[in-house]
Amino acid sequence: MKQTAKTITIAGLIVFLFELHAFTQPPAKIILKKQYYGTLDQVLDRISLENKVLFTFNKRKLALIQVDDNTVNQSLDKLLDKWCLKSKMEWYQNADNIINIVGRNRTPFEAAAKPESAKTYSGKAQNFNILISGKIVDSGTGEAVPYATISIPGTNKGANSNQDGYYTLQNVPTDTTTIVVSSIGYKTGYIFLTPEMAKSKLDVQIEPANIEMAEVVVSAQKNTVMITNDKISTIQITPRKLAELPNIGEKDILRTFQLMPGVSAANEGTSGLFVRGGTPDQNLILYDGFTVYHVDHLYGFFSAFNSNAVKDVQLYKGGFESKYAGRLSSVTDITGKDGNSKDFNIGGDLSLLSANIYAELPIGDKFTSLFAFRKSYKGPIYNKIFDQFNTENEPAMPQAAGRGLKSGNNFAAKVSSYFYDLNSKLTYRPSDKDVISFSLFNGTDNLDNSVKIDVPASGGGMGRSMGSDNSDLTEYGNLGTSLKWSRRWNEKLYGNTLFSYSNYYSNRDRSSNRTTTDEDGVETIVKLGTLENNDLKDFSFRSDYTFDVSSKSQIGFGLKATNYDIDYAYSQNDTSTILNISNKGNLMGGYLQSKFKFLDNKLTITPGVHTTFYDVTKKFYAEPRLSATYGINDKIKLIGAWGTYYQFANRITREDILAGSSDFWILSDDQKVPVSKAIHYITGINYETPDYLFSVEAYYKQLTGLSEYSLRFEPARRMQAINYEQNFFTGNGFARGIELMAQKKFGNLTGWMSYTLAQARNQFDVYGENYFPAAQDVTNEFKAIGIYKWRKWSLAATWIYATGRPYTAPEGGYNITLLDGTEKSFITAGTKNSRRLPDYHRLDFSVNYLLKSVDQKTERGNISFSLFNVYDRKNTWYKEYQILDSEIISIDKQFLGITPNVTVTLKLK
Repeated sequence: MKQTAKTITIAGLIVFLFELHAFTQPPAKIILKKQYYGTLDQVLDRISLENKVLFTFNKRKLALIQVDDNTVNQSLDKLLDKWCLKSKMEWYQNADNIINIVGRNRTPFEAAAKPESAKTYSGKAQNFNILISGKIVDSGTGEAVPYATISIPGTNKGANSNQDGYYTLQNVPTDTTTIVVSSIGYKTGYIFLTPEMAKSKLDVQIEPANIEMAEVVVSAQKNTVMITNDKISTIQITPRKLAELPNIGEKDILRTFQLMPGVSAANEGTSGLFVRGGTPDQNLILYDGFTVYHVDHLYGFFSAFNSNAVKDVQLYKGGFESKYAGRLSSVTDITGKDGNSKDFNIGGDLSLLSANIYAELPIGDKFTSLFAFRKSYKGPIYNKIFDQFNTENEPAMPQAAGRGLKSGNNFAAKVSSYFYDLNSKLTYRPSDKDVISFSLFNGTDNLDNSVKIDVPASGGGMGRSMGSDNSDLTEYGNLGTSLKWSRRWNEKLYGNTLFSYSNYYSNRDRSSNRTTTDEDGVETIVKLGTLENNDLKDFSFRSDYTFDVSSKSQIGFGLKATNYDIDYAYSQNDTSTILNISNKGNLMGGYLQSKFKFLDNKLTITPGVHTTFYDVTKKFYAEPRLSATYGINDKIKLIGAWGTYYQFANRITREDILAGSSDFWILSDDQKVPVSKAIHYITGINYETPDYLFSVEAYYKQLTGLSEYSLRFEPARRMQAINYEQNFFTGNGFARGIELMAQKKFGNLTGWMSYTLAQARNQFDVYGENYFPAAQDVTNEFKAIGIYKWRKWSLAATWIYATGRPYTAPEGGYNITLLDGTEKSFITAGTKNSRRLPDYHRLDFSVNYLLKSVDQKTERGNISFSLFNVYDRKNTWYKEYQILDSEIISIDKQFLGITPNVTVTLKLK
């Protein structure tokens, strides 16, 4: 049977359950210890938070009443009598110990809340220590709500729904217990069990939390963008809240994570996540179960994930459990929307950068579908970003032949650049135990800035003429699909089986054909530049199971297999093949982990192990892991984790000091590219009150088997044979740091501040015995995020400061003309990463207005204005160098300056 949470708003009434273990206290026994000021609704909110009592009331009515009475050492019941007399209201405490404040001339829904009219069970409990199970779903769309928290007031007992919304809660004290359901982006709800309800499956519907709620409320309405305290080094966000934060041109999931502690925000040139001194390739990104290998749009300024197609995102910054493997640093697990199962819905966004549309269609009673498509257009923001990186030389391009040309030359540009992404999902529910889903993702960028230049002959048509056909084409993307079958075998056993395919591709043609025609009509063609191609195919299978042994024990286990097929080719000047690599490999493995609860559920220990066989090296790799949390009391929690992690597919950095480094994917072979390894050590403490969260986490990561590719050591005499595959270099490293965060969760003004002190160091024998700063090393990083809400308005500001990143500068350079007539630049490199870019900082601002239906009951969208880099800070992205007459010319490549954006979001449902 389905039971809607009893707190669902009726004509604007919202009940928020908080600090439930003290709800049995009658008002006469609650003595207030401090003075409260403000309007009556504000005072009741504060009393609810600080004295562990729950109210329901009409926010608009109570917001008109000012409290000026003495509240110190006063009993709550006496104060309620006084306030209700003054406001022509009355109060009562119902059978569930909730204090209801209603008008004397009550509306029908207020009268229905009276105990004598309520439809709740009032008899005695009939069963004890029972098990309840079911599914948590969105009341508006019918979609499953993943990772919701289900808890029992007055105890440490609780559970979480899984990715498909299923939950099991064991050892529920009685069949009349109150059950609490909460999830980020939703109003907290609770159910009053009855003996009849407890006999069958209990599905719970919870309501989305709007930005502004007209007829609100009840004590302690939290306005939170993220949850950080439930799991070790884990951050959960919901796309519902992304519109509140400033953005360059898109609501961006990965950019939002960059505002969190431990995730660097100092690199605008990539949407990838630098987590705790790691690189983006060390972050495993899963979308509906398949791996996404490339996440950037438009030079990395936006991620390839459409927030309109995403339901939930979890980032594990370290110490992640044994079900995840294959990466050294972190995991980003993205769950896509299934689609509305109740009604047809259509919506979209229009910004100065792109157009975005999505549609949800239920097909009968058992099918749901979702389709989302986003495409850029040549608007102000797109043109600004594109021009920013194509005005002069783009990284790793041959010099643009058009620079410095005089008028009269024939200059023809073939600029055709765009990005798009497509998401679709079809979900079939043949029974209440089975879910079968097919998910598709395709994100593509095509950046074409090719030009053709003709320089006419001098002397009225006589003499020498020149022409240049410059190709500047970059195409990259990721195609991914998955087919998943999930089944709830019984109340304790849940499993899913998944087949997936992912294909990353990157093609770069940055070359020019220069044609010279002399007086005799003889043409000479010289080919300059680089060609680079990378293609990765991933075929995977996995099967995961979770068995709830008891309320204090859970077992997880599973199997996984992956087939890799990767090709990479890199050539220069059409005459030199630098690299041509083709490698294949298979991974086969499994994992086993347990979760145990001790000391009245205060202590949770999660041991596990993941084992992998890699057929390229013909070796087994064991990854033992252990994590633990201990709740000292209801506010303070200690955390700790340790684990071993291996990575077999690596994105290798190809160092290019002159024009900026790039990277490519290849497989480890234990020869030129070893299997990389990391060991995590994490410890921390969280202090959480109803209003605030303070957290401190320290981490240390030991890294071995790191790889890099560089041509800086190739011999200058090009006459001799060169084995370019010898230019792979390996080394070790470490990353360590401490993260501090303070978050305000309650009230009209919410937000957080974080500070990270970190160090990332590498050591490669080819660069010497000493450790040097890794390219992603950021010593200090401070972030401040504030969100203020008033009625339908939401204002937000973010400020970021970070130490400049390290780089390697050349100390000298020269050009050599080769036998084929081409020129090659050579440099003498300085000490590895011995210099730093200027410190990075910027301020962003946004204002958001909520759009509602005519009757003001349903959210219909919003209008957002954002201003990126408010004070137009000239932050340096990287340095590019050119050699002119044996002199090194340095060019600063900068990030975006001040950039405004307007976004309009509309939806039918």
